Amino acid sequence: MWESVAAPVVGLMAAVAAAAPTPTPARPVDAAPVLTSTPFGALPGQRVTHTVTISGNGTLTAARVTFTTSADLDDVTARAEPGRCTASPRTVVCELGDLRLGTAPAVPRITITGRVRPGAPPGALVRNRVTVTSVESAATGAQIASNAYLLPGATPTDPPLESSAAATEMPPPGRSMRVPAVTAVVLAGAVVVGTLLTRRRRRHGPPPHGRL
Repeated sequence: MWESVAAPVVGLMAAVAAAAPTPTPARPVDAAPVLTSTPFGALPGQRVTHTVTISGNGTLTAARVTFTTSADLDDVTARAEPGRCTASPRTVVCELGDLRLGTAPAVPRITITGRVRPGAPPGALVRNRVTVTSVESAATGAQIASNAYLLPGATPTDPPLESSAAATEMPPPGRSMRVPAVTAVVLAGAVVVGTLLTRRRRRHGPPPHGRL
């Protein structure tokens, strides 16, 4: 009896399994964040704007964008389209919800503005970093974009052009302008003596034979 009942049940289960649709595997998400800093290389006390955009294809579930910087920002403001952000001097976190990349009329965009806090030492590294995470990133890994630069140090000031020219043209002390003057006097004296001797010889005629 059990055999007669089990056979129809097994056949029914096989029919149901065959009729059930095969689940379609989820398409991989291709998301690429882009970070733009304007001006790039902002100095302490200068205002800077960081713009984050996300392009690609697929759906990001519960997408979150985290922006960090190694230079403190004063008067930080952050705006996400779509989503909302919370900001601090070095970190901005934006919750964007579910994003369908490649189909929206405009790519998701985050705008962060602030003034680089004065006091950073010359040569310090300023690094700006963006991380995009979602439910899908648990399997594929977070997407990252970043940029970095060094704060310039003090540079030596070149000497004025007038001082450089004067130092180049003036000879060393004790030798400048005196040697040419003395030489000129000696040469002039030699010319004068030679002229006087010539005149004397012309007045007295040639000396007697054997005498000077």
